[in-house]
Amino acid sequence: MVSKPAPRFKSDIRINKKGTAPKVEPETQPCAVAGCPKPGNCRVPKSRENLTEHQFLCAAHARAFNESWDFFKGMGDGDVQKFREEALFGHRPTWPMGKRTARSRTGQGPVHVHDGHAVFDEDGEPIQPRRPERQLTRLQGIAMDTLQLHHNSTLLEIKARYKELVKRFHPDANGGDRGAEERLKQVIKAYSVLRASGLLS
Repeated sequence: MVSKPAPRFKSDIRINKKGTAPKVEPETQPCAVAGCPKPGNCRVPKSRENLTEHQFLCAAHARAFNESWDFFKGMGDGDVQKFREEALFGHRPTWPMGKRTARSRTGQGPVHVHDGHAVFDEDGEPIQPRRPERQLTRLQGIAMDTLQLHHNSTLLEIKARYKELVKRFHPDANGGDRGAEERLKQVIKAYSVLRASGLLS
């Protein structure tokens, strides 16, 4: 006779123990349509005006209800357009940013927001981010000064200023003026220094 092995624990902890109670199915409501004997397993709103009150319908009647449902029924074009615009923000109220135009919910004055990260200036306008300081060599600094540019100028600003100065000091635009020709050579040399140093790559 084979004996059952002793359990490791004091009680039987198996999930599927013998003699477990049968699973009780939740009670279903009858279909809200008069004369329908089927259970109402589908919850649908009672009306468009109050979407929090629901009724329970069977699958067939819920399908017919969904096919005939028109949320915008009886609404004018202006109301539909207003609903579409408000849907962009989840039908939540919005206000313009900044102290000049923002108003409190009561409409009694400007909204005072703690600006811990210094995003806005004193007038409520967004602060423009500062460009990081660029470390230039001596030759690069001289070249930027020759092009009359700030040392933090971007690649597009450098190229635009170079084209502008070439057109301004070109001999054809200055009637052969030697001073303009000498200035043009300086501009071209400065641009070549920046390009050779890898600043324009």
